[in-house]
Amino acid sequence: MKCEQPHGDRDDGVKENEDDREPQGRLFPIDDMGLYRTQQEPQIKRPQHPIWTENKARLIERYLYYFVLITKHGTYIDGFAGPQKADKPTTWAAKLVLDSEPRWLRHFFLFDLKSRQAERLRELKSQQPTADKNGRRVYREIHVREGDFNALVHDLLKSGQVSQSEATFCLLDQRSFQCHWATAKALSEYKAHQEHKIELFYFLATGWMRRALSAIKNSTILQRWWGRDDWGALLHAQPSAIRDLLITRFKEELGYKSVKAWPIYERQNGGAIMYHMIHCTDHPHAPALMSRAYDRAVQPKEPLEQLHLEFPGLAA
Repeated sequence: MKCEQPHGDRDDGVKENEDDREPQGRLFPIDDMGLYRTQQEPQIKRPQHPIWTENKARLIERYLYYFVLITKHGTYIDGFAGPQKADKPTTWAAKLVLDSEPRWLRHFFLFDLKSRQAERLRELKSQQPTADKNGRRVYREIHVREGDFNALVHDLLKSGQVSQSEATFCLLDQRSFQCHWATAKALSEYKAHQEHKIELFYFLATGWMRRALSAIKNSTILQRWWGRDDWGALLHAQPSAIRDLLITRFKEELGYKSVKAWPIYERQNGGAIMYHMIHCTDHPHAPALMSRAYDRAVQPKEPLEQLHLEFPGLAA
């Protein structure tokens, strides 16, 4: 499968090249999973099946399926929510999450900078059913906002619309450098100390990082993305080193207890790592649930009885 643009219609003018991709000799090497044996980091079972580019959205949907079975409620924030491949709805994370049963996620905040993408999000909202598959009424609030998520997220957090006590997940599925570090910081600091932080799932373009960095002419873009004055060192760093440093920063600067970088591969049987999705959480069950979601994203969903045995906290 040819993957010149594995992450949809890119708008940064950067084309991937095989020379930019991280080499991959075997599936799931320890360093590429970001599994650091620290005292705080929960240990998880190493997954057996790779996720490849076409199935990233299914990973997100499957994790949130497990997420709501434990939390029994939830808020979903998507900062770059429009479809990346309009002709392939199975690759559209926001759609898969909205369609997932049980429909216990109650509050959705979907953002996109482009007018056409925002229009697609509004169309998606209008198509949502008012009852679930059992005929029970679905109580949901779906907010679509057009504009720069880096600016609008601060208005959202100041508004108090995101409940302090409701489990919250935020997808930051940027194309390359669109998500400012200040945005991730604001999300991480929003919840009160006694509540679990907003979980983040953060896209990192490891597969074409060097080429993307060299293509940036406006240094302000990298300054805002990196959030520090030492961004110039990134121009000479290996993508894996940038990944590892981001993991450390999510832990040390933003205070997440568990940060794992999940590799997304070029094709079904592995190949090169195209990018990583970095999961940041402080919920004790979340790393194991993400590992399970990664391993089973393209498989049929398990019977609830099986999940109850493995996770006693799941809803009945």
